[in-house]
Amino acid sequence: MRRVKLDRIDKRILRDLQADGRMTNVELARRAGISAPPCLRRVRALEQAEIIRGYHADINPEALGYGVTVFAQVSLLSQSEPDLRRFEELVATWPMVRECHMLAGETDFLLKIVSENWDEYQRFLTTKLTTSPNVHGVKSSLAIRRSKSLPGVPIFDEGQLDEDDEDESEPAPESEFDDNDADAEIE
Repeated sequence: MRRVKLDRIDKRILRDLQADGRMTNVELARRAGISAPPCLRRVRALEQAEIIRGYHADINPEALGYGVTVFAQVSLLSQSEPDLRRFEELVATWPMVRECHMLAGETDFLLKIVSENWDEYQRFLTTKLTTSPNVHGVKSSLAIRRSKSLPGVPIFDEGQLDEDDEDESEPAPESEFDDNDADAEIE
């Protein structure tokens, strides 16, 4: 995927939507300092460019009975591309596995797994994960608590270290998603 040139307004839109995907277009436009129609055009362009891939609800796992989170480090016998893909396809069929990352180093995959309790995880581990074709070993780490969880990625303006350092006085560089009304103020 090619990198898309984003201006200060695009980045503000992305930061705000990443923090609150249910924000109205009017509020989003107000925060970005533009009127609603060009804001909506920018959002649609960001979606078309697949920079915005979707909108999701942040579900409380405990409220639905998922009190256990385990990170499983999985080592495979073979790391050939067809074997790696077969394992990824199998993992995609397991609803308890919420994330799957292929790694470089000693471990081939890191899985984030949620379950209602430790016994349910152990059943999954012994009847599905460790018995899967090509699995050599699994090391499980039980999460005790989550102290930070942010969606997406950090979005900074050029040269900016964090959101609080934003300097509104500099003109925004040209965006690929610019339009004639991009800098119009809302009255």
